[in-house]
Amino acid sequence: MALFPPQPTIPAQSAPTAGTGLSAEDINHAGELAQRLRARFAQALVGQENLRESLIVTLIASGHILIESVPGLAKTTAAQILASSVSGSFKRVQCTPDLMPSDLVGTQVFNFSTQQFTTQIGPIHANFVLLDEINRSNAKTQSAMLEAMAEGATTIGGDKIILPRPFMVIATQNPIEEEGTFNLPEAQMDRFMIKTIMTYPTAQEEEQMLSMLTQRRNDTFNPDMIQDEALSINDIEFLRTAARRVHVSDAIMKYAVDITATTRGAGTHPIANLSNLVRLGASPRASITLIRIAQAAALMAKRDYVIPEDVKAFAHEILRHRIMLTFEALADGVTTDQIIDQIVQVVPVP
Repeated sequence: MALFPPQPTIPAQSAPTAGTGLSAEDINHAGELAQRLRARFAQALVGQENLRESLIVTLIASGHILIESVPGLAKTTAAQILASSVSGSFKRVQCTPDLMPSDLVGTQVFNFSTQQFTTQIGPIHANFVLLDEINRSNAKTQSAMLEAMAEGATTIGGDKIILPRPFMVIATQNPIEEEGTFNLPEAQMDRFMIKTIMTYPTAQEEEQMLSMLTQRRNDTFNPDMIQDEALSINDIEFLRTAARRVHVSDAIMKYAVDITATTRGAGTHPIANLSNLVRLGASPRASITLIRIAQAAALMAKRDYVIPEDVKAFAHEILRHRIMLTFEALADGVTTDQIIDQIVQVVPVP
């Protein structure tokens, strides 16, 4: 039943110089690097292709990702696979209500022998940071996370410390348990480029998972069991620089803006009575993310230009956490994914 009335119809190489076109060699090298990342996932994670592509495309687009699912669907394992696939530092933080900002960012410790304060940095100062069950951290700690994600730096004792590059936050949350959780504020949710939702594997995929576990005789993920060589920091910088140079036509830009504007009740084909279901649409940051993710997706497909399918492919992951539903919609069981389905359907493709 429709929600709305019908609407009218490889060795690491140096990063390329910004501002110039991508060469065929650059495109092929980027495709090879992306394929190497996929191959590493295939050796340790069964199924979950959507999650794999979301993780890789967010990494290339220089963003952060939020993974949501019920317990036991390998959220943490997927994050560890991505982090181990790049030769960078990795830290895991188990979020709890008593986790303080100093536990995450770091603090200053007084040294009695020197009579001076020394700075001890926290686990967030790493290339890849896994924030497990992020919604269990309190508001003060979440504000420290927001600064790191938004500014790429932290403040300890009044001193600003730049985070290493690349820097990526991979956060997970469990939507089932409500006791001891704190809803993430809209400002922090908006900082995540993508929110991906994991679903249960098929029976065949679950059998493959059991077969993999029995063969390796270890239930704990070990990066050393992956045979393919990990990418380097230079490889990631190359991918990120190359993605920013993927061509985006004016028509594609207008298409991304039209999708975002439609969530706010505007756009070239506004949806009737949308205000009854959506109380807050996506911000302009969603338009930026649609383009950045589309550029990364095009590069992974060995293209130096964006097509509408690149924008549509990740529209749900980009918009679902940026649309706030009304109480009426929540009471009727309407989901943001259903609304995004309708938006993508009514907005004309260039």
